[in-house]
Amino acid sequence: MGIDTRMTVIKAMKEHLRSVFSFATATLSAACRGLPQNRRVLRQPRSPQLALSRIGYGTAGVMSRPWKQWLTIALSLLFACVSMSGQTVQFLPEVDTYLKLKPMLRVYVENKDDRDGGDSTQATSGPSIQLYFKPLLKLKNVTAFDLDDAKQRPLVLEAGYRYITAPNEPSDNRFLTAVTFNFPMKAGFLITDRNRADLDWKGDQFNWRYRNKFTLERTVAIHSYHPTPYVAFEPYYQSQHNKWSTTTEFAGCLFPVGKHVQFNPYYEHENDTSKHPNRQTNFIGLAVHLYFSVEKDTTPKQ
Repeated sequence: MGIDTRMTVIKAMKEHLRSVFSFATATLSAACRGLPQNRRVLRQPRSPQLALSRIGYGTAGVMSRPWKQWLTIALSLLFACVSMSGQTVQFLPEVDTYLKLKPMLRVYVENKDDRDGGDSTQATSGPSIQLYFKPLLKLKNVTAFDLDDAKQRPLVLEAGYRYITAPNEPSDNRFLTAVTFNFPMKAGFLITDRNRADLDWKGDQFNWRYRNKFTLERTVAIHSYHPTPYVAFEPYYQSQHNKWSTTTEFAGCLFPVGKHVQFNPYYEHENDTSKHPNRQTNFIGLAVHLYFSVEKDTTPKQ
């Protein structure tokens, strides 16, 4: 594939990701405001900062009044970091759509701009299928206000495919498998341990990597609202470097809105040791998770 063709594909992928993110943010903002979904509403600016700010104002309207102050503070900090993206911090948008087909089966589509494991600028898109095991009562109690019902299961199996494009590089076809364990702890804490293997075919080269993400979270009550702050740590072992080449730390919070929408703003720090000297990178991300089910939804209202 020639350079011009690759650049065209990359540009198309980025445009698709930007369109998906803008459409989702505009639609969710309108839904939170109770506005009709007409053309005027959906034609929102493609600036992530402006789109996110409109979502913030819309979601604040459906929450209790004291929580508006917390949301305003969180979004202000996020926008401040995003405004620095041209200097030291990069912004990572993401939209994930989940569809529960059966009590033990779910599929989802991921669209994101990421820098996983020291990768360069790249756009990632693709589907996954998840197989659940039966939920545990303790996990149900700990995750009662989390829209992701996979956290109610002690074991989750996943397989998926990702199409990845990056500037001046051949496209990457990634097949992934993951095994996730959820452990309920005392005082309402939840520990999640995800073990994931990525198999990458980029051009004529094949590489693999193993990544282990350990997450600690706890839902808190602020009046009638229940956000979930969390911290996470994820090291990467990459075959092309034959070592644990990257470590990543996360700090964020899950903000459920209604029964189907959950926002995940987070801070990410990455230490890449694949080359000398080490490369330190900071990111601000915002993931929008959309949850749907063909079954009757019994998730508690926020």
